[in-house]
Amino acid sequence: MKTTAAYWRETLQLTQHIEGGSFRETYRAPLAIQPEGFPGPRNASTAIYFLLEDGDFSAFHRIASDELWHFYDGTPLHIYEIRPDGTLHVHLLGRNIHNGEQLQVLIAAGSWFASSVEETGGFCLAGCTVAPGFDFADFELAGRADLGARFPQHAQLIALLTRS
Repeated sequence: MKTTAAYWRETLQLTQHIEGGSFRETYRAPLAIQPEGFPGPRNASTAIYFLLEDGDFSAFHRIASDELWHFYDGTPLHIYEIRPDGTLHVHLLGRNIHNGEQLQVLIAAGSWFASSVEETGGFCLAGCTVAPGFDFADFELAGRADLGARFPQHAQLIALLTRS
Protein backbone atom coordinates (compact mmCIF):
# COMPACT_ATOMS: atom_id res chain seq x y z
CA MET A 1 0.00 0.00 0.00
CA LYS A 2 1.39 3.40 -0.98
CA THR A 3 0.82 5.89 1.82
CA THR A 4 0.15 9.59 1.37
CA ALA A 5 0.22 12.62 3.64
CA ALA A 6 -3.60 12.68 3.59
CA TYR A 7 -3.67 9.05 4.71
CA TRP A 8 -1.39 9.75 7.69
CA ARG A 9 -3.18 12.99 8.62
CA GLU A 10 -6.54 11.17 8.74
CA THR A 11 -5.36 7.86 10.23
CA LEU A 12 -3.29 9.47 13.00
CA GLN A 13 -5.83 12.28 13.59
CA LEU A 14 -3.25 15.04 13.18
CA THR A 15 -4.03 18.72 13.64
CA GLN A 16 -2.27 21.90 12.50
CA HIS A 17 0.87 22.87 14.44
CA ILE A 18 1.68 26.50 15.24
CA GLU A 19 5.15 26.20 13.62
CA GLY A 20 3.77 24.55 10.44
CA GLY A 21 2.90 20.97 9.57
CA SER A 22 0.52 18.69 11.45
CA PHE A 23 0.97 16.81 14.72
CA ARG A 24 -0.56 14.83 17.55
CA GLU A 25 0.89 14.19 20.96
CA THR A 26 1.15 10.45 21.61
CA TYR A 27 2.91 10.29 24.97
CA ARG A 28 3.38 12.42 28.07
CA ALA A 29 5.31 10.70 30.86
CA PRO A 30 3.41 10.62 34.14
CA LEU A 31 6.65 11.27 36.02
CA ALA A 32 7.21 14.97 36.73
CA ILE A 33 10.71 16.30 37.34
CA GLN A 34 12.14 19.71 38.21
CA PRO A 35 15.01 20.27 35.77
CA GLU A 36 17.61 22.85 36.69
CA GLY A 37 16.96 26.17 34.97
CA PHE A 38 13.28 25.48 34.21
CA PRO A 39 10.61 27.67 35.85
CA GLY A 40 8.57 24.72 37.06
CA PRO A 41 8.18 20.96 36.89
CA ARG A 42 8.12 19.19 33.52
CA ASN A 43 7.03 15.74 32.47
CA ALA A 44 10.10 13.54 32.11
CA SER A 45 9.42 13.03 28.38
CA THR A 46 6.86 13.68 25.64
CA ALA A 47 6.40 12.37 22.09
CA ILE A 48 4.49 13.45 19.00
CA TYR A 49 3.82 12.41 15.44
CA PHE A 50 4.81 15.21 13.05
CA LEU A 51 3.86 15.43 9.37
CA LEU A 52 5.32 17.93 6.95
CA GLU A 53 4.56 18.24 3.24
CA ASP A 54 6.26 19.90 0.30
CA GLY A 55 4.99 23.48 0.09
CA ASP A 56 4.92 23.94 3.87
CA PHE A 57 7.71 24.28 6.42
CA SER A 58 8.28 24.09 10.13
CA ALA A 59 9.39 27.63 11.02
CA PHE A 60 12.52 28.38 13.01
CA HIS A 61 11.90 27.90 16.70
CA ARG A 62 13.72 26.68 19.76
CA ILE A 63 12.83 24.81 22.91
CA ALA A 64 14.53 24.39 26.27
CA SER A 65 14.94 20.59 25.94
CA ASP A 66 16.70 18.16 23.64
CA GLU A 67 14.49 16.91 20.79
CA LEU A 68 15.11 13.57 19.11
CA TRP A 69 13.55 13.16 15.64
CA HIS A 70 12.65 9.71 14.25
CA PHE A 71 11.91 8.95 10.57
CA TYR A 72 8.76 6.90 9.89
CA ASP A 73 7.60 7.34 6.28
CA GLY A 74 7.82 9.45 3.15
CA THR A 75 10.70 11.43 1.70
CA PRO A 76 13.71 12.95 3.45
CA LEU A 77 13.23 15.90 5.75
CA HIS A 78 15.82 18.67 5.83
CA ILE A 79 16.27 19.90 9.40
CA TYR A 80 18.20 23.17 9.63
CA GLU A 81 19.84 23.71 13.02
CA ILE A 82 21.52 26.96 14.03
CA ARG A 83 23.47 26.31 17.20
CA PRO A 84 23.95 29.04 19.82
CA ASP A 85 27.47 29.75 18.47
CA GLY A 86 25.97 30.45 15.01
CA THR A 87 27.11 27.30 13.23
CA LEU A 88 24.59 25.86 10.78
CA HIS A 89 24.06 22.11 10.56
CA VAL A 90 21.78 20.63 7.91
CA HIS A 91 20.49 17.21 8.90
CA LEU A 92 18.75 14.80 6.53
CA LEU A 93 16.13 12.70 8.29
CA GLY A 94 15.33 9.68 6.15
CA ARG A 95 15.99 6.02 5.53
CA ASN A 96 18.72 6.11 2.87
CA ILE A 97 21.72 5.83 5.17
CA HIS A 98 24.11 5.46 2.18
CA ASN A 99 22.93 8.87 0.94
CA GLY A 100 23.77 10.61 4.22
CA GLU A 101 20.28 10.37 5.68
CA GLN A 102 19.75 9.47 9.33
CA LEU A 103 16.90 7.54 10.93
CA GLN A 104 17.26 9.70 14.04
CA VAL A 105 18.46 13.28 14.46
CA LEU A 106 19.12 15.04 17.76
CA ILE A 107 18.54 18.78 18.07
CA ALA A 108 20.16 20.07 21.26
CA ALA A 109 18.27 22.26 23.69
CA GLY A 110 18.61 25.95 22.83
CA SER A 111 19.37 25.49 19.12
CA TRP A 112 17.16 27.26 16.60
CA PHE A 113 15.74 24.80 14.08
CA ALA A 114 13.37 24.60 11.14
CA SER A 115 12.53 21.89 8.63
CA SER A 116 11.22 21.37 5.13
CA VAL A 117 10.51 18.63 2.62
CA GLU A 118 12.40 19.56 -0.51
CA GLU A 119 11.19 16.82 -2.86
CA THR A 120 8.36 18.05 -5.09
CA GLY A 121 5.12 16.44 -3.95
CA GLY A 122 6.86 14.72 -1.03
CA PHE A 123 5.98 14.42 2.62
CA CYS A 124 7.70 13.23 5.77
CA LEU A 125 6.08 11.51 8.71
CA ALA A 126 8.37 11.76 11.71
CA GLY A 127 8.24 11.36 15.44
CA CYS A 128 9.71 13.79 17.95
CA THR A 129 10.66 12.83 21.49
CA VAL A 130 11.47 15.64 23.92
CA ALA A 131 13.19 15.27 27.29
CA PRO A 132 12.50 16.92 29.67
CA GLY A 133 9.03 16.92 28.20
CA PHE A 134 7.71 19.61 25.89
CA ASP A 135 5.85 22.53 27.41
CA PHE A 136 4.68 25.54 25.38
CA ALA A 137 6.21 27.75 28.11
CA ASP A 138 9.61 26.56 26.78
CA PHE A 139 8.76 27.20 23.08
CA GLU A 140 9.96 30.29 21.21
CA LEU A 141 8.96 30.95 17.59
CA ALA A 142 11.60 33.05 15.83
CA GLY A 143 10.91 36.48 14.43
CA ARG A 144 12.50 36.95 11.01
CA ALA A 145 14.14 40.31 11.77
CA ASP A 146 15.44 39.34 15.22
CA LEU A 147 16.89 35.97 14.20
CA GLY A 148 18.30 37.40 10.96
CA ALA A 149 20.06 40.19 12.90
CA ARG A 150 21.45 37.67 15.38
CA PHE A 151 22.77 35.37 12.64
CA PRO A 152 23.28 37.56 9.53
CA GLN A 153 25.35 34.83 7.87
CA HIS A 154 22.13 32.77 7.67
CA ALA A 155 19.71 35.63 6.86
CA GLN A 156 18.61 34.16 3.51
CA LEU A 157 17.72 30.78 5.06
CA ILE A 158 16.03 32.49 8.02
CA ALA A 159 13.93 34.61 5.62
CA LEU A 160 12.78 31.42 3.84
CA LEU A 161 11.90 29.53 7.03
CA THR A 162 10.18 32.13 9.24
CA ARG A 163 6.65 33.46 9.07
CA SER A 164 7.16 37.02 10.27
